[in-house]
Amino acid sequence: MDFSHGKYLGVDYGDVRTGLAECDPTGTLASGIATVKEGGMRNTARRVAREAEARSCKKIIIGLPKNMDGTEGGRVEVIRAFAALLKEETNIEIDFSDERMSTMVAYRYLGESGAYGKRRREAVDTLSAEIILQGYIDKERREAKNNG
Repeated sequence: MDFSHGKYLGVDYGDVRTGLAECDPTGTLASGIATVKEGGMRNTARRVAREAEARSCKKIIIGLPKNMDGTEGGRVEVIRAFAALLKEETNIEIDFSDERMSTMVAYRYLGESGAYGKRRREAVDTLSAEIILQGYIDKERREAKNNG
């Protein structure tokens, strides 16, 4: 196993709440870490940059909300604007991950686990970030395995 992978920070950006997750240094498992409510895109970008740097992350993965047919809708422009602000705040590499259905999966999981109301709202963004990041590192691992 490649232990030099390094930690990644997963981001599910939202206008009100932004979920964060990180993976372990081996790039095996993503875990939700926080939901931030900084107020404003620039303030959120600063907070995400500080989190990534404090956690010694080597890459930031932002969920990109594509349409079900794979095309990019209007919300993608907001995410790219957020990524541009984030790039101004840090030198850490930024990449995107298709986040289709991550929020729906998170809501379904939380419903099955009995989380409703305020508890559910507080957890959904962090869980979505975890799903986004886990999907990214799983895809990265599959591609590495297939390439060599």
